[in-house]
Amino acid sequence: VQLQASGGGLVQAGGSLRLSCAASGRTLSSYAMGWFRQAPGKEREFVAAISRRGGTTRYVDSVNGRFTISREDTKNMVYLQMNSLKPEDTAVYYCATAWRDTLSLFPGEYSYWGQGTQVTVSS
Repeated sequence: VQLQASGGGLVQAGGSLRLSCAASGRTLSSYAMGWFRQAPGKEREFVAAISRRGGTTRYVDSVNGRFTISREDTKNMVYLQMNSLKPEDTAVYYCATAWRDTLSLFPGEYSYWGQGTQVTVSS
């Protein structure tokens, strides 16, 4: 599976962005999906995940209520709607696939990764 994340950019605090993750090579319906982020000098951090059928989602506490993960398997796409952005959300955001439907927090449980898209939130 090849993943391509897009939609990042520079936005002021309080603004919104919608990240997209496009897949090719295999249908995404076989996978649970996750979004992670990595800020400079920090470890890669779990942001959100969605189950194979889309019925279950999970978020890190810091984004709960502000971010929404969704999927559109007919288009082989996964999205991350980010609202009320804060400067601490600044990072490179990555999408990833997981065979297990456990919505794990751990990057090691995800198999395929996109190249990342930069999100910068100014104060």
